[in-house]
Amino acid sequence: MLKLNAWLWIALILLVVGGLNWGLVGLFKFDLVAAIFGQMSVLARVVYVVVGLSAVAILVSALKSNTK
Repeated sequence: MLKLNAWLWIALILLVVGGLNWGLVGLFKFDLVAAIFGQMSVLARVVYVVVGLSAVAILVSALKSNTK
């Protein structure tokens, strides 16, 4: 079982939000992040980077838990 500290919970939540955003893009061609922060604005890019880093953090944590 993967044990999550506070940072990993935040990463997991951001990862889910990012996945839902991609679902909206795929189903409805609607990018919620772009709608809130502007099309490829600095803030939107920051959100995309943070969500991507969250995915990496969850992946690394999952791989570490599998090696124990």
